Amino acid sequence: MSEVNNMELIIFNIINYGGTAKSLSYEALAAAEKGDYDEADRLLKEADQNLLESHKVQTDLISKEAAGEKTEVSLLMVHAQDHLMTAIEAKSLIECMISLHKRIDQMSE
Repeated sequence: MSEVNNMELIIFNIINYGGTAKSLSYEALAAAEKGDYDEADRLLKEADQNLLESHKVQTDLISKEAAGEKTEVSLLMVHAQDHLMTAIEAKSLIECMISLHKRIDQMSE
C-alpha cells in the first residue's frame, strides 16, 4: 500500500471511530430521554471504546512524529482531528445532560 493510501486509511479510521462515538453518545441521550438509563450507560461505554480506538490511531501518529517521522498535515487530517475533538466534546456534554435527566427523574418521583 502506498504511503498516501496508508495515511488516508489512518485518517479515515480517526473519522470513523470519532463519528461512531458521537453517534453513540447521541443515541445514549435519546435513551436517557426515554428513561432507559441502562441503555444510555451501555451506549456511552461503547462510545468510550470508539474514542479509545481513535486515540490509539492518533497517539501512534504523534509517537511517530515525535520520533522524527513527519506527518503531512492535509485538510483531510484536520477534518479527522475535528471529528475526534467534537466527538469528545459532544460525549462530555451529553454525559452532563444525562446526569440532569436522572436528577429530574429522581425529583419527580
